Amino acid sequence: MTFIRKYTLTIILTVLLVVLSVWSIFIGVIDLDLKSILQGDSEQVWLLLVSRLPRLLAILCTGMGMSVAGLIMQQLCMNKFVSPTTGATISAAKLGILIAFAFMPSSTIWSRALFSFAFALLGTWLFVWFIQRIKFKDTIMVPLIGIMFGNVIGGITSFISYHFEMTQALSSWETGHFSMVLRGRYEIVYLVVPLLILAFLFSNHFNIVGMGKDFSSNLGVNYKAVLFMGLTIAAAITASVVVVVGSISYIGLIIPNIVAMFKGDKIRGTLIDTALFGALFVLVCDMLARVIIAPYELPIALIIGIVGSVLYIMMLMRRLKHGRKAVRLASHGGGGCQ
Repeated sequence: MTFIRKYTLTIILTVLLVVLSVWSIFIGVIDLDLKSILQGDSEQVWLLLVSRLPRLLAILCTGMGMSVAGLIMQQLCMNKFVSPTTGATISAAKLGILIAFAFMPSSTIWSRALFSFAFALLGTWLFVWFIQRIKFKDTIMVPLIGIMFGNVIGGITSFISYHFEMTQALSSWETGHFSMVLRGRYEIVYLVVPLLILAFLFSNHFNIVGMGKDFSSNLGVNYKAVLFMGLTIAAAITASVVVVVGSISYIGLIIPNIVAMFKGDKIRGTLIDTALFGALFVLVCDMLARVIIAPYELPIALIIGIVGSVLYIMMLMRRLKHGRKAVRLASHGGGGCQ
């Protein structure tokens, strides 16, 4: 009974994710029939293996990866509003892809992923470096700085795209969608799996670093090394998702906050639930994107953007309502990375 009570949320999320995953396979313009698949119908099996199953796997990896990336960044920066969206990680990843296109026109998806990862890591570190040097910062100020920093990177990206006449090529990564996910074009997103395992193995270290530099030193944990590792994992996850799917905001921002309401703030105790809920959230949004104006499909970034914006505003209002608590947390280092 104790085990069931402890893992109730995990069990519920797992069951829902399995059921909806099976359901989502049969949603699409072309009907997919289970009986025909079991009988070995070549067209039905081809559709399943080349389109529907790769799409499902990409959705699960995206939801799990981006939500955990947000959880790591929030823990390391001690700020519930920091994420790949508000930490300039996504904007920097898109800039890396554009640089690869501009100077290496014949680059492969792996080359673009490498550029995307390098720029995502650089952009994230610049953001962290900048906020570390701000003495007086509160919980709301830090993500706003990240958003402005991301807009600056976005402006640079737009300038380069216009200069090299690559706006059409860049448009594929401006809005996230799964409609182009096919076998042979999405496998790089599998990198999310080992990165999630690595994040779980070092989750206790992330908890310690999240308590501050002095606290980490007292426990013998290398603050800078763990901080670099955590941000590297978050940047690598973001880059692998952006290269395959495009820009999808808010997942890493809202999912960890919702899970924390039920499971607390310790990353080791919330990482699995955050990953499951992130995958479930993206899966539901993708299913809605496919059925709202069927047989046409909406970009999933549109659905997530609407829901995420509403939830983000609600979280901001809630934080402002409890302003005194936020100030008290900021005075103890709760406003951002130290």
